[in-house]
Amino acid sequence: MVGGYSLLRDPHHNKGLAFTDAERSAHYLRGLLPPAVVSQELQVKKLMYIIRQYQLPLQKYMAMMDLQERNEKLFYKLLVDHVEEMLPIVYTPTVGEACQKYGSIFTRPQGLYISLKEKGSIREVLRNWPEKNIQVIVVTDGERILGLGDLGCQGMGIPVGKLALYTALGGVRPSACLPVTIDVGTNNENLLNDEYYIGLRQRRATGQEYAELVHEFMSAVKQTYGEKVLIQFEDFANHNAFDLLAKYNTTHLVFNDDIQGTASVVLAGLVAALRVVGGTLADHTFLFLGAGEAGTGIAELIALEISKQTNMPMEEARKKIWLVDSKGLIVSSRKESLQHFKKPWAHEHEPTKTLLDAVNDIKPTVLIGTSGVGRTFTKEVVEAMASFNVKPIILSLSNPTSQSECTAEEAYTWSQGRVIFASGSPFTPVEYEGKTFVPGQANNAYIFPGFGLGLIMSGAIRSHDEMLLAASEALAAQVTQKNFDKGLIYPPFRNIRKISAEIAAKVAAKAYELGLATRLPPPNHQRIW
Repeated sequence: MVGGYSLLRDPHHNKGLAFTDAERSAHYLRGLLPPAVVSQELQVKKLMYIIRQYQLPLQKYMAMMDLQERNEKLFYKLLVDHVEEMLPIVYTPTVGEACQKYGSIFTRPQGLYISLKEKGSIREVLRNWPEKNIQVIVVTDGERILGLGDLGCQGMGIPVGKLALYTALGGVRPSACLPVTIDVGTNNENLLNDEYYIGLRQRRATGQEYAELVHEFMSAVKQTYGEKVLIQFEDFANHNAFDLLAKYNTTHLVFNDDIQGTASVVLAGLVAALRVVGGTLADHTFLFLGAGEAGTGIAELIALEISKQTNMPMEEARKKIWLVDSKGLIVSSRKESLQHFKKPWAHEHEPTKTLLDAVNDIKPTVLIGTSGVGRTFTKEVVEAMASFNVKPIILSLSNPTSQSECTAEEAYTWSQGRVIFASGSPFTPVEYEGKTFVPGQANNAYIFPGFGLGLIMSGAIRSHDEMLLAASEALAAQVTQKNFDKGLIYPPFRNIRKISAEIAAKVAAKAYELGLATRLPPPNHQRIW
């Protein structure tokens, strides 16, 4: 390990004033620090005081990123100890604004940038990364960042933020995590004309040129880090996300958080909500606004769970689920013009143009928003849901907060306080007629750190939908009656490390059960955490 002045500039090993007198002598630090020895706990207290003085979330984000680059241990200590307060800063919704302004706030590079300039030499680029024992990679091409669209190279904030949560929430070593942005250009004219933009100034490469770059990356990762490295696809546009997952899930350990992680966390919320509203999943009717990666991914996992519980064929299970896209209700008469991932959801029904008409026709018990378009669950829509459901389930999942289909206050007010509500981004508690409701957050961070940890622990070589179901069931089991009494269908985030451990154990157990684990011999007990 480096010593002296260099040690204080090494974020992986720097402890600042927490170095003891003995450590200062051993590592040539005497005189380079003030004489006081300050505990990590006191450093956290001081930093939280400073961060809370900032008025803008983006200022807090920048302070946290600066801390990560100076003192990694303190960054994770602070994040773990204050997870409920700091999660919205390092993750959604603030990370969305950070990506929009990434060029302006950019100071030091984080992660690995692989652009079209590196085509033909990606293995050499991977070798430039200082850490060699990589277990998980989060990669984006920046084309669909949250609900904010094409942010090009500035999407790097997403892999950096996700991997910070792999460590803080899942316990994966920071040195085993690699954030990657694949830069093939951007179609965002504002960025192309922005003098501070940090990416390639060209329109997006598509077709063969795009496919060849991604394939070279996937091959290089496997050659460099081995069969068991987890590659998490993040914020790819619909047309690439489904194709990449289908193409590589038989040759690599891959996971798409937008399709699979979102599906798993939403299914967990629905399974938990059944303990309040009663019945089984098969007894309910589901209507989605949004038929992209998240919408179809959630719908497919719900159908899979219904099929598993009832032995119903998948084709029949899907008929309990309806989707609305920008052109209206997805029905059989539209099948020829639909993208391939929407076709399984085209059921027999008259064409319906608006969400309100679809709600009144289908009469769903569950309404789920994954549209990326804010304020689309109008007063009329919520009132309609409340008119034929004693306790309507409404999940407004689009991120960031500005894109949420409705606010928590709107959902509780328009349903006379009867709704079971959760959102993608956090909302503050709502008071309605003397009762306080705490809106749940269907946050992917409940799932992906534990899910990834389970794959890593078991040495899994492939992912499987059965593992997603296991993760959902593990999360739903953590919700208590006390949580339900507050209107929550997810457990409090302050318990997230325990929750992640439970999920990891169930996912790893499923990997062994499916014969996909390589860490042998397998554990003797069902609880492997």
